[in-house]
Amino acid sequence: MKQIDWLFFDVGSTLVNEEKAYQERIKQALADTNISYAAFYQTMIHYFMENKKGDVEALKYYGLKCPSWKSDLETLYPGCKHVLKTLHSHYKIGILANQLPNLLARLRNFGIDSYIDLIISSADVGLAKPNLAIFKLALQQANCLAEHAVMIGDRLDNDILPAKQLGMRTIWIRQGFSRLTHITNPAETPDWTVDNLAEIGDILKN
Repeated sequence: MKQIDWLFFDVGSTLVNEEKAYQERIKQALADTNISYAAFYQTMIHYFMENKKGDVEALKYYGLKCPSWKSDLETLYPGCKHVLKTLHSHYKIGILANQLPNLLARLRNFGIDSYIDLIISSADVGLAKPNLAIFKLALQQANCLAEHAVMIGDRLDNDILPAKQLGMRTIWIRQGFSRLTHITNPAETPDWTVDNLAEIGDILKN
């Protein structure tokens, strides 16, 4: 196996748990309607299981506006800080994510910014995953060849497929709603699949 120099992480449902932010978005969307939370949730799950962006599709289905995202409701997954600290002693760590502005400030609030060497966020660079250009930009700024980098994310479409197209290795982390999606195309088959951050260190050791 070729040497790994850089690990690139997605943020949402990879490093941070977005469950409360999703709940708040649904509650706000349903305010002043007679649609029940349970009905909306089931519709959303149905779309996620079809490999679609469930919340967005459910909002369309019910003809509702999409409320703004509350980043302040996001929390780090258990063990996230420890995992990043451990990995950072062996690898350079980058963030490659579709995120709202001020990502660095949020990472600092979480106390994980010191383990991160490069941040490529859609709001800052004007590009978004799955566009290959944002992956190429990350590799260029890291001064790293694709074959020496690993992309770690929860989305097969946004994280795994484009990274593989460029020759990066990939770890699919089945967290958040993306755990309901499934591989339908050999091109999006990850090199490794994990259910939590703690498993990543074990994979890379081997």
